[in-house]
This record gives sequence, structure tokens and C-alpha cells, in this order.
Amino acid sequence: MTIKCIYVIIIALKLVESKMRIIYIAGPYRSEHESGVFENIMNARYAALLVWANGGVAICPHLNTMLFGGFNDLPDQVWLAGDLEIIRRSVDALWAIGKYETSKGTQREIQEATKLGLPVFYRWEEVRHYLEEDKNDES
Repeated sequence: MTIKCIYVIIIALKLVESKMRIIYIAGPYRSEHESGVFENIMNARYAALLVWANGGVAICPHLNTMLFGGFNDLPDQVWLAGDLEIIRRSVDALWAIGKYETSKGTQREIQEATKLGLPVFYRWEEVRHYLEEDKNDES
């Protein structure tokens, strides 16, 4: 086995052993027009990709229930209730994106995260710093 192979194995093991921070992506979903819904989904998707690319795990409810509206006549409240349950059980922090202040659902998600004592971020720089902190703590 070469030194290079051993080095790659050590890095892989370190990644498996490290705790990745889970960031919940909160932002508007609904819009007056379908194009607005699509734009909101794509904005959340981009935010999730930034988290993943910087060593975190992204929970993106926009993608989880994408285009579920109207299914079996379920009210929108069903989706929000599920999202709040995800926040309660499985995230380390919440990142509010887009026009979060105009979204009742996003405001409820922020309220839940705050009640639980989770960090709430409003800018990418804050999220990036939070993810980098975790990497620095492992060194």
C-alpha cells in the first residue's frame, strides 16, 4: 500500500468520524404564480447546495415536498407541521433565506428554532462561519 493510499484512507476515516452540522433551509415556498413557487424552490436548492459544498448537511423542505400542493386535498398546514417536526428532531441550526420576513410559514419555523435554542442565521457568511467553526474545532 502506498503512502498516498494510506493518506486517502485516513482522510476518509476522519470525514466519517466527524460530526457534520445539519442546517435547515427556511424560506418562502408559496407565491401568487407557479413561476414564483419555482423560483423559491430553486433559491432554497441553491442554499442547500452551498451548505453541502461547505461540509454541512442541508435539510431543504422545499425539495422534500416540492409540488405537493393540492395532493389529496391536504391543507398547507400539513406540510408546515411536518417541517416543524423536522426542526424539533434533527437540525443544529436554521438558515432563513429570501424574503423570509414575508412568509408566515418561515416566520413559524424561525420561531420554533428560536424556542428550541437553535442558532438562526440570516446571511450566508454566518452559515459559512458556523460550518467552518466545526471544522476548526476538529483540528
